[in-house]
Amino acid sequence: MTQSPRKKVGPRHEAKVTLKTIAEHLGLTPGTVSAALNDSPAARSIPSHTKNRIIEAAQALNYRPNFFARTLRLRRTYTIGVIAEEIGDAYGAMVISGIEEYLRKNDYFFLTVIHRHDPKLLQTYAQMLLTRGVEGFITTDTSIVEKLALPTVAVAGHERVEGVTNIVLDHKRAARLALEHLKKLGHEEIAFIKGQTVSSDSAVRWSAICEVAEELDILIRPELTIQLEGTDSTPGIGYPFAKQLLARKQPFTALFAYNDISAIGSIWAIKEAGLRVPEDISVVGFDDIPGAAYANPGLTTVRQPLIRMGQIAAQTVVDQIEGRGEYVPEIAIEPEFVVRESTGPVAARQLRSVAGGTRPLSETQSAN
Repeated sequence: MTQSPRKKVGPRHEAKVTLKTIAEHLGLTPGTVSAALNDSPAARSIPSHTKNRIIEAAQALNYRPNFFARTLRLRRTYTIGVIAEEIGDAYGAMVISGIEEYLRKNDYFFLTVIHRHDPKLLQTYAQMLLTRGVEGFITTDTSIVEKLALPTVAVAGHERVEGVTNIVLDHKRAARLALEHLKKLGHEEIAFIKGQTVSSDSAVRWSAICEVAEELDILIRPELTIQLEGTDSTPGIGYPFAKQLLARKQPFTALFAYNDISAIGSIWAIKEAGLRVPEDISVVGFDDIPGAAYANPGLTTVRQPLIRMGQIAAQTVVDQIEGRGEYVPEIAIEPEFVVRESTGPVAARQLRSVAGGTRPLSETQSAN
């Protein structure tokens, strides 16, 4: 007895859900369904309860709109141009992660360009994005000096430019959180690492630190202040500058660094000099990048909600494109302060210069 050949069973494919599928399911026309889901002008005549039925049915049936068909039909690209200083650094990566999350959930795409603070490159890339049909811009750590042709949101933008919404951290509040923390721990000799001149946050943050320090009667000494240079996006950026501070032989018990990566690099330099963190020198960073909690020791830092800032930037530019939101020149974000193991009280007795490389004597050591 011969057996009939078995039928080859291929992978099962679920039937594609289209606008027509939803329309037949609800007993409506495809045009009505399309208008409601795309929120087109025609949707204004559709009753609210019908719109809700359509949206609920689309979700229940797992409807996925055809992006290219929508683009051709509405003559739109649903694409945002993201202009960043660098994509590999922790700051920019977290902001862009927030941008991507919001845009993805709202069926938008984005194109990213990196300018590294080159004005000519910045202008070229902005024009290039325009030719590719972007509908708006989001910039991170980018100094915008003139109005762009489309809705624009700047993360860490500080220049008041017509038509540009700046998402800014309250730097004075951030400076107060950090300096009050150090002062309560007894620190008076505080060293500072300033940001690079090209960084859009640098001048604003330093101005806030100086203002708060004066209010708290904390003296900022030129010999305990140094400015970052270079474009390194790793902790290596802070290492040589912390070494320079230590080499000046000026005593300090705490260091407030421009950002987390320079703070982590500074910890390397401090330990290399035979000193301890925080027993000899406390260290405070800024940003709360993912690696801050896993530094050795864990880094005390001012937290910027970077992912949330990216989400807010994306929502703001999309709302302007869609006509749902009015232009506002600035959106202020509140910082938080995260205390970890890199800060502690000033040693009870410091008989020698910390910055000179000699470890201060503890009460136990001095008693002996």
